[in-house]
Amino acid sequence: MSPLPVVAFPDVEAALAGYLDGVLDAGVGSEWPSPLEAGLPFVAVSRGGGAVVTRFVLEDVTVDFDVLAASKAEAHDLAQLVRAHVFAAEGTAQGGARIYRVDDVSLIWLPYAPAEGVAPFARYVLVMTLRVRPA
Repeated sequence: MSPLPVVAFPDVEAALAGYLDGVLDAGVGSEWPSPLEAGLPFVAVSRGGGAVVTRFVLEDVTVDFDVLAASKAEAHDLAQLVRAHVFAAEGTAQGGARIYRVDDVSLIWLPYAPAEGVAPFARYVLVMTLRVRPA
């Protein structure tokens, strides 16, 4: 048996999806809604990469937010609102994650062109990093 502690870092994707679901007037989840058109506006939260900063204590996590809406203006406003709420979560515990630092990485316009016969919709992808530890 190892003398080192077993430390399970929190599910940041689930913690942020739960937090945002409680503060936004949009759907929130970790997968796009189906059917897509019926679920707009929607924010899909996906964990990207991550690395341990301080062994057994802190982890830096990259999170992608796919912000989907009927219009570009609506998607942009929702992306900015998501960004503001994630910054506001700094210094709090959300789900099983204590959030110590939040930083911007990028916000890009990536319209989605679905299959023929399905109307396109607006999409921004917001990428942020968070420094977290178990709550």
